[in-house]
Amino acid sequence: MSIEAKKNSQISLDSEIFKPEDEQTVSDIIRDCYKKNLPIEIIGSNSKNFIGYNLQSAKTLDFSNLSGIIEYLPEELYIKVKPGTPLVLIEETLDKNNQQLAFETIDFGFIQNGKSNKGTIGGYVACNFAGSRRFKLGNVRDHILGFRGVNGKGDIVKSGGTVVKNVTGYDLSKVVTGSFGTLIALTEITLKVSPKKSSQSTIAIHTDNSIQVSQLFDKILSSSNEVSGSVYIPDEPKNKKYNLNKSEIFKFNDLKYEGSFLAFRLEGDKKSIEERKKDLTKELELNKFKISTLDFYQSVLFWQKINNLELFTSTRNNILRVVIPPASSEKLMKYLKNKYKFYIDWSGSLFWIEVEDKEETNIKDIKRFVLDIEGYLTVIKKSEKFSFEESLFTINENGLLISKKIKESFDPKKIFNPGKMYREI
Repeated sequence: MSIEAKKNSQISLDSEIFKPEDEQTVSDIIRDCYKKNLPIEIIGSNSKNFIGYNLQSAKTLDFSNLSGIIEYLPEELYIKVKPGTPLVLIEETLDKNNQQLAFETIDFGFIQNGKSNKGTIGGYVACNFAGSRRFKLGNVRDHILGFRGVNGKGDIVKSGGTVVKNVTGYDLSKVVTGSFGTLIALTEITLKVSPKKSSQSTIAIHTDNSIQVSQLFDKILSSSNEVSGSVYIPDEPKNKKYNLNKSEIFKFNDLKYEGSFLAFRLEGDKKSIEERKKDLTKELELNKFKISTLDFYQSVLFWQKINNLELFTSTRNNILRVVIPPASSEKLMKYLKNKYKFYIDWSGSLFWIEVEDKEETNIKDIKRFVLDIEGYLTVIKKSEKFSFEESLFTINENGLLISKKIKESFDPKKIFNPGKMYREI
């Protein structure tokens, strides 16, 4: 390290907030904090900072200056970026070559303050939350080809590369993705990209029968007709403590009927979509239902609203994210009834549930039910009255023990985002 670099590093270490612009500086800062046992909060644009427990750290590592696209080779289907790169910039860059990220993104800005804020790619990888294509294409971690980062001792770590298959050993990307910045400070991320489909169409099936919805989800999951999105939007509860905005959010000219509906998406060229529609009409017995069809432009907007969580725009209530086996979707629908505002994604596996402010007892009961059907629950957004009596992330004793051991291997002094996911680590 040069004399000038040491001088600049020392100046930054005297501050409370670090804004490094290169990997070596990140390493120097973390190594110094490791020696002094100083806990560090890792942030990007703070778009998802409300998820998880609030932190009390001596120092803050702000990656907003560690931003930019390092390498993008459209023909090789990958893009390499710095962690502080805005997700919107990545999407705009890919769009110029008619490409997209291999996973579908979620915009948490709407539930936080009513407007778009996708944040940075580093934060997105840290959370590992994927949108509606997840049940067909996999999660965020399934499309991370490699990364560079700094562990809790200040050592620079590299995993994977720029090819789809990682043959160099255990894929650390799958461990780091979804760790909420508790294992490593990412400095470089390589992502798989895919071509955009030329067209899409969405079919809405108007029904409020939970048995029918569950059966339709099951048929969609087993279909070979490449459905890329499948959601159920039930009627809202008649409760003024919820923002009853369903009719406003899903106001589309081609939605012919009011009330609850299941919608599924088909993507590809127009001829392929029409052929698959014919097959699915038979498979799903659509002649038994009232049907609406959204054209390309309405379909694109519809799925944006789904992945923006716009049903919960600016809510002051609690937002739960529940993942269950798809076979249990009917049970959870019947449990929730019309008492809560919710909708279902991933063809029955993912429930987004809004629970009234001050109703933590209900969260505890919902979590108990979810665990009984072998699912897990995350409190994504907390109301102002949330008392933290109920844990935000679901984990059993064995899972917690494994997490502790992984944490020790990456961050032995527990200086990265301490207590962000679990109070014990």
